Amino acid sequence: MKIVVTAFALSLALLFTACHTVSTSSPPTVGWAQVPEILQRIVAPAFPNRNFVITDFGAVGDGTTDCTAAIAKAIKACAESGGGHIIIPAGDFFTGAIHLQSNVDLHLAATNSVLKFSTDPTAYLPVVFTRFEGTELYNYSPLIYALGQKNIAVTGDGTLDGQADESNWLAWKKSSARKRLVKMADDNAPVAQRQFGADGQLRPGFIEFNRCRNILIEGVKIRRSPMWEIHPLLCTNVTVRGVDIFSHGANNDGCDPESSRDVLIEKCLFDTGDDCIAIKSGRNSDGRRVNVPVENIIIRDCTMRDGHAGTAIGSEISGSCRNVFVENCEMSSPNLTCALRLKSNAVRGGVLENIFMRNVNVGVVKDSVLQIDFLYEEGALGDFKPIARNVVMANILVEQTPRVLNVKGFPGAEISGVRIYNSTFKQIKKPDVVVDADVQLINCSLEPVK
Repeated sequence: MKIVVTAFALSLALLFTACHTVSTSSPPTVGWAQVPEILQRIVAPAFPNRNFVITDFGAVGDGTTDCTAAIAKAIKACAESGGGHIIIPAGDFFTGAIHLQSNVDLHLAATNSVLKFSTDPTAYLPVVFTRFEGTELYNYSPLIYALGQKNIAVTGDGTLDGQADESNWLAWKKSSARKRLVKMADDNAPVAQRQFGADGQLRPGFIEFNRCRNILIEGVKIRRSPMWEIHPLLCTNVTVRGVDIFSHGANNDGCDPESSRDVLIEKCLFDTGDDCIAIKSGRNSDGRRVNVPVENIIIRDCTMRDGHAGTAIGSEISGSCRNVFVENCEMSSPNLTCALRLKSNAVRGGVLENIFMRNVNVGVVKDSVLQIDFLYEEGALGDFKPIARNVVMANILVEQTPRVLNVKGFPGAEISGVRIYNSTFKQIKKPDVVVDADVQLINCSLEPVK
């Protein structure tokens, strides 16, 4: 194997005796010049000043009355009138699946406005067209769902409570249905034949907007999700702003823009059971069949606590990824694996390029600051070699990390142009791991634990 390492990783003795600074240079700014143009295209939808209060349609906020039909009636009336706001007033409103239509804003009007979602799987039937971990199928409806709509929103000060725990949705996390779905996709079974729902135990996501445009998710609190929390899938013009997510179930990614473009995620709090933000574009042959990359993702002014990574790209990344910008974020938790994570393998493939992170403060991480794992799951055993290139981090301040780099490629894959500029890493305990990769630290201060 070809091994390229930083000067820091060459000398474990140096690590434990002195700080180390690599030769100076300024980070390139050409990538960041794209951001103003991307932001011009990201415009939150506006809605007519018409309110449809769900209690006027029969909803009762006692936490037990089933309000699914009342909410659906309010949405239908709102859409038929030309759009407006579905008002969730103060109270605990028990519901099944909510399906939004164009020009509708689902608005939780008060801090004690709560939507409590049923944990009965039949409340999410009939099945809908969706993806499960990057593979297309028909499955239980996400808790809040829209397909092919435009100008839609979930906003307000209230709480979305999925009520998921080990006695219901989370008990399905080891279901064999996932393997059956992957095999069907590998065998090129038509999507229409991939019928799960009552015939399988594949958990639904919380909020999924599928093939939609002009989306706003703002202000709400998300708790106890069955699986992924916010999932813009094949969407364009998405704003996720000021959302507070605390959900620690298995696979509880905070926000998963998948095969979407022009996405802004800002001023959010993520405290999750998996990646805080996970950027995706489809799995294996199914991702290559759809062949839509995820691109132009801006993440700024967010706080990341528990999670596998502050920002992850992959592992379902077969449709490729380009132009990701992360800046002015705060990350810290002994359970946060790393700040930036890229993961794929020779079955997933995909090109991950133009990934930029700057001005990020990290208190503590569990494993490393940057992790690139191309030996994830199937590893090198496939025909679609993954590529990561032009990955640039700058002005990263880390108070405590076991190591700076944990980068694992393999012969035939490409990890190139990975650069970290003008950054400080403290309380380091271990040497870097860099295998089959072109990685350089430039003008960085590396301070071992004392």
